[in-house]
Amino acid sequence: MSTAATVSVPSSLSHRLVRQSELRFACVLVSLLTALVLLVHGYHPYAEDGGLYMAGIERLLDPALFPHGTVFVTEHLRFSLFAPMVAALVRWSHLSLPVVLLLLHLATVWMALFAAYLLASRCYESLRARVGAVALLALWITLPIAGTSLMLMDPYVTARSLSTPCVLLALVGVLDAFPLRSDVQADRRRGLMMCGAALVFAAAMHPLMAAYGFGCVLILGCMLSPLRWVRLWGTMTLCITAIAVATAMQVLAPAESALYVRVEMTRYYWFPGAWHWYELVGLAAPLMLLAYVGLRGSSESSASRVALARMAVICGGMAVVIAALFARQQTATHLVARLQPLRIFQIVYIVMILAVGAALAERVLQRRPMRWAAALVLLSGVMFSAERLTFPDSSHVEMPWMTTHNPWEQAFVWIRHNTPKTALFALDAHYITSPGEDAQCFRAIAERSALPDYSKDGGEVSVTPALATTWEAGEAVQERMDAESDAERISILKPLNVSWVVLKTATATGFDCPYTNAAVKICRLP
Repeated sequence: MSTAATVSVPSSLSHRLVRQSELRFACVLVSLLTALVLLVHGYHPYAEDGGLYMAGIERLLDPALFPHGTVFVTEHLRFSLFAPMVAALVRWSHLSLPVVLLLLHLATVWMALFAAYLLASRCYESLRARVGAVALLALWITLPIAGTSLMLMDPYVTARSLSTPCVLLALVGVLDAFPLRSDVQADRRRGLMMCGAALVFAAAMHPLMAAYGFGCVLILGCMLSPLRWVRLWGTMTLCITAIAVATAMQVLAPAESALYVRVEMTRYYWFPGAWHWYELVGLAAPLMLLAYVGLRGSSESSASRVALARMAVICGGMAVVIAALFARQQTATHLVARLQPLRIFQIVYIVMILAVGAALAERVLQRRPMRWAAALVLLSGVMFSAERLTFPDSSHVEMPWMTTHNPWEQAFVWIRHNTPKTALFALDAHYITSPGEDAQCFRAIAERSALPDYSKDGGEVSVTPALATTWEAGEAVQERMDAESDAERISILKPLNVSWVVLKTATATGFDCPYTNAAVKICRLP
């Protein structure tokens, strides 16, 4: 008895030392990869959805902002604690909002990569495979997810930036609670607590992505069961339940107005039937790759990654089935399409990338530094080039202390410093897709109210039917603004209390325009 006790103590101590050493290595690796992510993929805090969230946070910090069309700034914050949390961080830290968002961006990238390393460590015994898995994720972290209009992670901060690492940690917790290797001791309580806490925090940030993460957790739990009937019937029950819930939601969904249906049809990414062929390949290819991993012989050493691959295939396959049944333009209502079930492919893509990265490291790169360097340069170059094509007129990394050279951003900054907070602006309804604009959000940069636009405000209306009438009225008057005469602009915009307009530089006008640059001019309505 005493001999056994004497032997077990150093063995346990040795195990803890190994784990601590590996965690230190993981922290260093992930920190280096986070810096690489910033250098390769850039940072654009005001772009796309990042600008939407930033405007909402600005409103929380200064309620005097956005007195007109406030609902378009605050509506998307209703079901999330993300904006209040960031606003609280700004107040607590006494740092500016742009600095807090930069730090939060780096922190969320770090957390996502660290969670991915923990996930890889449960699936791969080889350190080389783990490094390859996480390194490839870092290099592909802004990869578009099929035709869903999502990236794995964005080059700016949103609620999804926080929900993503939480969902990965939840999967790690399940693997810890139900390990398939005999040499790994189950820590069920700790694993389930980590899983539950991660999902709760994810739900507080992004309820929809947390719900899809919860579905993945349930399927993975079934896959990890030692009982064949649980793996089979548990999975089938969950799949049937998912289809039943989607059917009930579709049948019980309220009728939609003709106007709202027109708004929904502008969101082509809801409907796989409207996708391009290569976007459909983006659905099929990950499932095929992971099916290959999941159908291979499951030895004890590979059991966890096989279970994870099967989970991803089942969840992705079910999402495709539900989307094919209910996310169709021809259906009477589009509630299921609005929930975008194919968003679950974010998790599918991450699992696929970890599997591909591990295989690449083990079978191709091996212990050849030149191969690792060549792969790093090649993949970094491709993703860097893609980023520059997406944001060609903006700085690659838009730091808070840097002066922008994008003429649209320069104009928006001038507005922030030279117009009253009560001002209401009108600008081209499609301004965000104008050449050189780089999807920079007017409200976030200018901190001024604006009539609703086609792209981002249209996206908000697509999930909030009550805003459809207001959106249509505001969007319609801005459709031809640059082609209209001054008299037409005044007759259309004055009744809406518009006080300023943003016009293209070449647009003919007699208005007083105190600011002009190569792209736009800022004009005061008489």
